Formats: sequence, C-alpha cells, structure tokens
Amino acid sequence: MPAIVMSNAGPNGAKKLEGKITIYVVICGVIAATGGLMFGYDIGISGGVTSMDDFLEEFFPVVYERKHKAKEDNYCKYDNQGLQLFTSSLYLAALVSSFVASKVCTKHGRRLTMQAASVFFLVGVIFNAAARNIAMLIVGRILLGVGVGFANQAVPLFLSEIAPVHIRGALNILFQLDVTIGIFVANIVNYFVSSIHPWGWRLALGLAGVPATMLCLGSMVIAETPTSLIEREQPMEGLAMLKKIRGIDNVNAEYEEILHACEMARQVKQPFRNLMKRSSRPQLVIAIAMQVFQQFTGINAIMFYAPVLFQTIGFKNDASLLSAVITGIVNVLSTVVSVVLVDKLGRRFLLLEACGQMLITQVAIGGVLLVNLKSTNELEHGVAVWVVVLVCLFVSSFAWSWGPLGWLIPSETFPLATRTAGYAFAVSSNMLFTFVIAQAFLSMMCHLRAGIFFFFAAWIVVMGLFVIFLLPETKNVPIDEMSERVWKRHWFWKRFMDEEALDKKDSV
Repeated sequence: MPAIVMSNAGPNGAKKLEGKITIYVVICGVIAATGGLMFGYDIGISGGVTSMDDFLEEFFPVVYERKHKAKEDNYCKYDNQGLQLFTSSLYLAALVSSFVASKVCTKHGRRLTMQAASVFFLVGVIFNAAARNIAMLIVGRILLGVGVGFANQAVPLFLSEIAPVHIRGALNILFQLDVTIGIFVANIVNYFVSSIHPWGWRLALGLAGVPATMLCLGSMVIAETPTSLIEREQPMEGLAMLKKIRGIDNVNAEYEEILHACEMARQVKQPFRNLMKRSSRPQLVIAIAMQVFQQFTGINAIMFYAPVLFQTIGFKNDASLLSAVITGIVNVLSTVVSVVLVDKLGRRFLLLEACGQMLITQVAIGGVLLVNLKSTNELEHGVAVWVVVLVCLFVSSFAWSWGPLGWLIPSETFPLATRTAGYAFAVSSNMLFTFVIAQAFLSMMCHLRAGIFFFFAAWIVVMGLFVIFLLPETKNVPIDEMSERVWKRHWFWKRFMDEEALDKKDSV
C-alpha cells in the first residue's frame, strides 16, 4: 500500500506524493550509513588509544610519566596539548574539507563523494597504524579528517533525498545509529587490545579500515539520488531512479517538484553567496546552531575521553575501558529509540525532553565530583558506579535527540539551490566546535575541575530556550516544501522570508 503525503506547496498547487518503503531504499540507506561507522569508530578509538600505556610511552612519554605518578592531580594528569592535537586535528581537517566536499557533491554526486571519503580515510588509517613518529600520526589524522568531512557532507544528504517523506527522519538517523555502533565497536576493541603489548594500539587504529572498506565497496553498487541526477541534467535517469526507489510508476508529482527545485537551483550561480542573503538566514542559523549546540552538550568530551574520564575518577585501565563499553551499549540502544519515535513524536519533543534529562545529569555528575573527587584521592567504588550510571543517563538522552537530530534537521531544511553549500556550513560548524572541545577538554578539566560539567549544563539551558522559541517542527514536511510550509509560517523566521522573491532576482 503506497504511502500518500499531501503537499500544498508544490509549483502547481496541491499534490499527492506516493511511494512505498522499498527494500532497495533500505539497502541503499544501510550501505550509505556506514559512513557513520567510520566517524563513530574514530570517536571511540581515539580516547581508548590515548589511555593505553604503550601508545603514551612511545609518542607522549611526558603524559605517560605523569599518569603513573602516585600524587599527580586527578584532573590534570592527561592535560597535554600534543595529545589533544592527536585527537582534534582530524576535526580541523574535516572542517576545511567539507567545503570542498560540497562542490564535489554538487558537481559529481553524492555517491562519488562517499567513495572519495572512504579512500581518504583508508590512506589515513595506513599512516596511523604504521606511525613511527608524531608527524605520521598527525598526517594520518588529517587524512582521516578529510574522509570524515566528505562522508559527513554526502551521507545525510543522500539519506534525506532517497527517503520517502514519512520515514525521512528514521532513515536519516541510520547515519547517527551507525556512529553509535562505531563508538560501541571501538570501545570493545579498546578493551581487548589494551592487553596486547606493545602493538595493541596499532591494531585498534588499523581496524578503522574495516568500515572505510565497507563504504568504498558499498558505494559502488548503490544508486545515486534522483535529485542529484536531475540537478546534474540527467532527467531521464533521475525519473527512472525515482520510480525504482519508490517502487511505483506514478511518481509524477514528486518528479515535478524535484524538477522545479532543480530549475530554481540552476538560477543560483553562487550558492555560498546566496546563503548570505536574508531569505537564507533561517535555515543557515538553524543548521549552524544545531551543530554548535550538539557539541556544547558535552557529549564528545565524554565519548572521546570516556576511558580517560573513568580513569580519572578511580577506575583502573581495564575497568575504565569496560565502563566505556557500557556507555557505548546505551548509546546504540537509545539511538534506536530515536529511529522509532522521531517521525511520530517529532523533532522538537525529543530535543526538549533531552534538554531536561541532560541538564539534570550534568549537574548531578558535577555535584558528585565536586564533593567527592579531590586532586589526589580516588572515588569510593559505590560513588564511581553512580557516576557511570549518570553518564549513561546523559548519553541515552543525547542519543535519541541532539545526536541524530543535529544531523537530520540541517539536511532537510535547505532548498536545493543552497542545499550542499548550506550543509557544508553545518558540517564545518560541527567540526570546528568538535575541534575546539577536543582540543580544550582535558585542559578545561584541569582548570575548571568538576565545574566543567556545570559549564556544559549552562549551555543546555540555552539550547532548550532556542528550541522553544526558534526551532520549527519539520516532521512529515516534504524536503522541497520547507520554505512554504515551515519558514514562511514561523512566528519569527517568516519576516526573513518576505524578501525571498527579491533575493531570487538578485541571485540570477
């Protein structure tokens, strides 16, 4: 039975968009989402490797010595800019490469961009696994970053464009689900290779090539999106692909909408310049804000350095890695919750519920550490277990809200004319602030101590107010009708859309 979605904002008035949830779309979505596995595995593996003695002794001997001093400050034992640069250099490279990926995505398609992502990532894996000095490590991380920048640009756009409107949220969140699975797998790898001396860390870094190989091979067999084909002046191929992914022949309404969107996009000769126009401001502000807020929940600070964090509060090496595995399981299962509920409850509900839960847990973690963890003591076992429980509650709320929706909402809100350019800003914003948090977290923990959790809690309050007043609901709205059905009806953003017609004339 085809799903029918009423659309009252197409170029020729009200339309019915028909389509089935086809096996082919699901397969394409699952394969493309393996780009998230690459990203997630790296997030999880970095923190584990940087807590392994063999790795620290070879590349960061100062940190190794500081770690094993009995009276070293709990909050400062890992404070080292070189160690933080190992983790964060990837995100700086991803920031820059996302703008190049935007051009590649538009000119050569989403699928080829994903292939390029996997190749860059594989070369970076080779450099890291074979590293003999810090320079090789950093070069490897930069190449990994280029791969991440390309994948994070192409995959969410691909998923949003092939998905039927009524499951667009669920299909898009496959990317974030794979990110969480990647983190979980990395935590398990960290746990087992930490006892393999002295090359366990090389194995951990080298296994990052597995998801990259999966994406490389998979991207050779999946379809290009109809939107990308039509955008690149292949209308017949686009129509044939649209029929294939929808499972029906009557796709005229959706095809006409894509044609209309592509015609409007061709009139825009400079999409990045067009993003600076007043009528593009709502989508751009939302896209950048979602990425910035995603990082200032504090999630990557916890996920990057979960093994380090748990060692700081008193767990031994294996126990800290095992605790990170537990949070990884919670992360995966909670993302499944988002897949099930996002198109039923809507984006705003999940975001606001999570703000409340994350605020409570961040304040609670900060309070427990403030009272119980001093510079040189260890937490009592019972207290440390409660910290792990609170971290799991925090991770669960993030995983069904700001994690997946931070990628979903920007991918579905831009018109085609500025879609790849706008999403490049979203990806680069994410990478910029991921870089800032990754580079600064261990130093912040050293100087703010338990207060770092109150720092992130304050940002969560700001995020909640942003959602309440400025974030519209996009559930069940066709991707090419956001302007008419969302932005022009929002109490605040509609004032920016009044100048849309004038902006279009200026952009021709």
